[in-house]
Amino acid sequence: MTDSATHPHLEQNEPQDGVSIVIPAYNEELGIAGVLQELLDMLETLPSTLPIEVIVVDDGSKDKTSEQLEPFVGERLRALRHPKNRGYGASLKTGIQQARYPWILITDADGTYPNKHIPDLLEHRHENDMVVGARIGENTNIPLIRRPPKWVLRKLASHLSSFEIPDLNSGLRLMRKSVVKQFLHILPDGFSFTTTITLATLSTGHAVKYVPIDYLKRKGSSKIRPIADTLNFVKLILRTSMYFDPLRVFVPLAVLFFLASFGVGFGSWAWTGQVMDVSTVVLFVTGVQMLVLGMFADMLNYQLKR
Repeated sequence: MTDSATHPHLEQNEPQDGVSIVIPAYNEELGIAGVLQELLDMLETLPSTLPIEVIVVDDGSKDKTSEQLEPFVGERLRALRHPKNRGYGASLKTGIQQARYPWILITDADGTYPNKHIPDLLEHRHENDMVVGARIGENTNIPLIRRPPKWVLRKLASHLSSFEIPDLNSGLRLMRKSVVKQFLHILPDGFSFTTTITLATLSTGHAVKYVPIDYLKRKGSSKIRPIADTLNFVKLILRTSMYFDPLRVFVPLAVLFFLASFGVGFGSWAWTGQVMDVSTVVLFVTGVQMLVLGMFADMLNYQLKR
């Protein structure tokens, strides 16, 4: 459990209560009915003074997801539908834009995130801008093949954000709608929505709380593409970090080239008695260029955000 160091700058007169639960659904006919029934039963145990609505966004499903949704539509649950599949992030953005309340809670329709953890997240909402369910609980069912790339991505994101991130892209999180709307223009339509909002929120000094949760085996087939999505996550982490703090990307690159330059220069002299001057100079100049590019990017970033 980790807290960010800086407390958020809250908007004056922002209402503190009321939660809109947004659930994206794409071809989830096998699990969505059970998830919604469990969720609605759990909501009955919460204080009646806390207004809560549920918004399910059917992202152009081609199976019977919409039919499974119909019995649940009513005063507390709304169903929205995309005519065609637009992506996980696009579904969340549709739900967020239609939300009535100042808090947004997102979860999945596949049964992987136990609804029993939602009250734990709600308990921390007044002191934070985002409360994330970190999949580090006692019962965590993450496929072994996905664990190494997730570890690498998490470490890369932690380094670039200067914050130890227990779970980079958890799909169970509670967020202030006012904060999410600040970043809607950079939030992608795909699975990297959660990664981007994590980095954006941490990079801008908002208060973030991580709460350990379980992660269950999904119902139905996964939409994740291990290789393609991992590469996209790497690109996204670098791009988001450059957007908020470009020096964190360029300075390590510059240092790497400087070290390579000295290594080639001294190594070649020690091994052959002659310095590989062309390679040494090229590496050193590249390092200088990386440093200068980072400084220009940082100045441009500063001017654009003034």
